[in-house]
Amino acid sequence: MTAHAEKTLLPAGLEDALPPRAELEATVIERLIASFGKHGYRRVKPPLIEFEESLLSGPGRTLAEQTFRLMDPQSHRMLGVRPDITVQIARIASSRLRSEPRPLRLSYAGQVLRVRGGQLRPERQFAQAGFELIGATGVTADAEVLVVAAEALAGVAVEHLSVDITMPMLVPQLCRDLGLPQDVNATVRTALDRKDAGALVTLGEGHRRLFQGLLAAAGPADEALATLRRLALPVGARPMVEELAALLAAVRQALPDLVLTVDPGESRGFEYHTGVSFTVFARGVRGELGRGGRYELESGESATGFTVYLDSLMRAVTPPPSAPRLFLPFGTSAAEARRWRQEGWQTVAALQSSPDAAAEARRLGCTHIVSLGKAQALA
Repeated sequence: MTAHAEKTLLPAGLEDALPPRAELEATVIERLIASFGKHGYRRVKPPLIEFEESLLSGPGRTLAEQTFRLMDPQSHRMLGVRPDITVQIARIASSRLRSEPRPLRLSYAGQVLRVRGGQLRPERQFAQAGFELIGATGVTADAEVLVVAAEALAGVAVEHLSVDITMPMLVPQLCRDLGLPQDVNATVRTALDRKDAGALVTLGEGHRRLFQGLLAAAGPADEALATLRRLALPVGARPMVEELAALLAAVRQALPDLVLTVDPGESRGFEYHTGVSFTVFARGVRGELGRGGRYELESGESATGFTVYLDSLMRAVTPPPSAPRLFLPFGTSAAEARRWRQEGWQTVAALQSSPDAAAEARRLGCTHIVSLGKAQALA
C-alpha cells in the first residue's frame, strides 16, 4: 500500500458519501422532516457528544457497549459520542422542555456513531431521522406514530412497505403469570427470538404448547391475531392481545393497504421498550428501514417514537434522473447566470477561456451549454 493510499484509508464501517448519493440523502432527510412536521412534530438538534452519564441513562443504558467514549479536556469528565438520537430527545423532553404542554411532538435528524456494525448493517456511522410523541399513552398514540412513519417513508417514494409489529413485554408477562424461574425465562426468550422450537422441549407440556403457539402465531397480522386469541393465555397477558387488535384496527383505518405482520415472541432490539413496537421493511431491501415503539423516559413519562436508518433507506430509494447542468462559457455575466438559475438550471461557469467550450462542458459533466443566448443540449 502506498503512503497516499494509507492516508486515504478509512476505518471499518466508515465511508465517504459522494455525489450524487450525499445530495440525495440530504434531500430525503429534509423530506422526512417536512413530513413529520406536517403532523405537528417540531425539530430539535441535540449535540453529537455529551456527558456519558446523561447519554447512557434511561433508555440509553442498552447502548452502553455501542458508545465511543473520550475524556473532555475542559471538564475532565467522560463524554460519549451518541450511538442513537432517541435517548437525547428523552433527555431534552425531561429537562429543557419539561414544562411544555403534553403530548410533546419532536423530530430530529443527524449522524450517529457506534462501536460495532452488524451483519445487516455493517456501517458504524450513519444518519438517523425520526420523531417522538412524548407524554401520551395507549393505542391512539402508538397508531399515530406508526401511521406517520409509514406515510413519511411512502412520501420519499419507498415502495412495497411492510410493518412487523412485536410485543416485547408479552413473553415476560407470560413468564411472570406462569411463575417461571429466571433461568427458564431467559431460555424461553432466547428460544423465541431464535425461532427455535426445539429449545422449548424442556418445559412442561402445557407451557411448551403455549410458547410454541406464540412461535406459530408469527405471520400476517389477521392470522396472528386469530392464533393469539385461540391460545390459553393467562389473565395478565390477554389485555396485550386486545391492545394489539385495537392497534391493527386503527392502522388499517388510516392505511388500509399497508402490509402488516405480527411476531408476538420477538424482543431482540427492543430491550428498553415497554409496549407494542414495530419494524418497517421494504421488499428486496437489505436491513430494516426503521424501528419504533413505546418506551418510558427516566422520569417515568411514557413515549412512543420511530427512527429511520438512512443507510438502509437509501437502498430503497430510487435515485431521480440527474439534474441538467448548464455550462456557462467564460465571460457570461453574473446577471445572465442568475437568470438561468432562476429558471431552474444548475449552472457550471467556465473559469477561463477555452478553445472548445463544448468539449470543456462535456468534460465537466454538463448536459447543456449556453450558445447565442439559448440553452442547447450537448450531443
